[in-house]
Amino acid sequence: MSYQEIIKANEGLIGGKNGTWGSIDAESAARMQLQNRFKTGLDIAKYTAKIMREDMAAYDADPANYTQSLGCWHGFIAQQKMISIKKHFGDTKRKYLYLSGWMVAALRSEFGPLPDQSMHEKTSVPALIEELYTFLRQADSRELNLLFRGIDAAREAGDAAREKELLDQVENYQTHVVPVIADIDAGFGNAEATYLLAKKMIEAGACALQIENQVSDEKQCGHQDGKVTVPHEDFLAKIRACRYAFLELGIEDGIIVTRTDSLGAGLTKQIAVSKERGDIGDKYNSFLDCEEIDPATAQNGDVVINRDGKLMRPKRLPSGLFQFRAGTGEDRCVLDSITSLQNGADLLWIETEKPHVEQIAGMMDRIREVCPNAKLVYNNSPSFNWTLNFRQQVYDAMVAEGLDVSEYDRDNLMDAKYDNTELGEAADKRIRTFQADGAKRAGIFHHLITLPTYHTAALSTDNLAKEYFGDAGMLGYVLGVQRKEIREGIACVKHQNMSGSDIGDDHKEYFAGDAALKAGGVHNTMNQFG
Repeated sequence: MSYQEIIKANEGLIGGKNGTWGSIDAESAARMQLQNRFKTGLDIAKYTAKIMREDMAAYDADPANYTQSLGCWHGFIAQQKMISIKKHFGDTKRKYLYLSGWMVAALRSEFGPLPDQSMHEKTSVPALIEELYTFLRQADSRELNLLFRGIDAAREAGDAAREKELLDQVENYQTHVVPVIADIDAGFGNAEATYLLAKKMIEAGACALQIENQVSDEKQCGHQDGKVTVPHEDFLAKIRACRYAFLELGIEDGIIVTRTDSLGAGLTKQIAVSKERGDIGDKYNSFLDCEEIDPATAQNGDVVINRDGKLMRPKRLPSGLFQFRAGTGEDRCVLDSITSLQNGADLLWIETEKPHVEQIAGMMDRIREVCPNAKLVYNNSPSFNWTLNFRQQVYDAMVAEGLDVSEYDRDNLMDAKYDNTELGEAADKRIRTFQADGAKRAGIFHHLITLPTYHTAALSTDNLAKEYFGDAGMLGYVLGVQRKEIREGIACVKHQNMSGSDIGDDHKEYFAGDAALKAGGVHNTMNQFG
């Protein structure tokens, strides 16, 4: 309903209470209702799933319509990100949130900072999703509150044109609530545990769940060594668990993102069950590093499989893990991806060791031969040294073209002396266009940075500490923070307003009328910021 329709509906409701609700103002109630558009996390999940599905269709029509997100470890970070996006770009179109399991482990666990190995409390993941959306909904409430105050001021001034302009903005208001792609790691246990956690995440508002094919009790960060994958059937059971959770909660178009770590994972904990030659278990086992044995020389405790009529002994480490043949990672990634898409996945995630468009595209070309509309979510990871990687890519391209590279040292291309060189500028150009190039060439629908706000928090704090505790003193804060906030129009320079002070004042007036004791009067120092 429109703003005016909600007011009229409230007037009818109030009027039907025989005067007992006579002190309730219909327009004030309508404002509170509009400021609380999403009543539950499931409302958010339904709304945002529809957005993602529309965006996926738009990308299929034109890969220039790729989507992006930044990982956020706190609701305030997500809120400020979306406020900034609306300020600079006018809308939130194709801009999402990413919830990183790495950042939950490092920043939000009651155990303190942890490595990304699924040791943090599983409940901290849905709790952060709920927190993200609490802050985004508050951003809506705050921005609408400013519009409502502007309407009141226009009415008092008799400015009908301004009143209509602001009413139109209310009617066409775009929420800060956007999709979140939420990391469920390897499911935190068996398929039932995955289902239970998936439900909590969806109920908190997640429309897209990202799950990886590592063993849950040996899970590693995608950019660490020692990753161990599971057979396809084990992983497919967890995909089905996520889909059942979506269906149970009425989110029929919920999105499942399946991540394969096989490119960097050389180990498996299990030998897959195979019932006949060529089935998915047999294909998984075909990558095992094996040696043919004579039954007569078999040793106690040997694990043996039959491969093409031969008895083969998979190489097993002292840890009990089995290893894959070297050089099979890309083939395993392709098989993982195709199998996932054929069994209910919506989007893929291939964790790579470097950001190289052609490497990614090579795998996606093979996947798309079988699944033509395959699309990737890609991690533009801070674990990559982007400067060094792309300078080396440009260096190698120059060598291939027969150009003179004698002034460059390939092993030391991070040196600042290369910043303004032809090579350095060409590398920066490739970094700048990486997302558009990857979307067009490599099927990347969604680009995300997993841990950016972890790094920005550290960098900005370091800069402030260096100045404030140094010779600059208070000027370090004023020059480095507050003056920039004012001049760049950062809304939270009025931190009282950002935290909800004005909303609370208006509510007090709704509830108590002229008797309300409000905080935002003439003596509030926030007024110094205009």
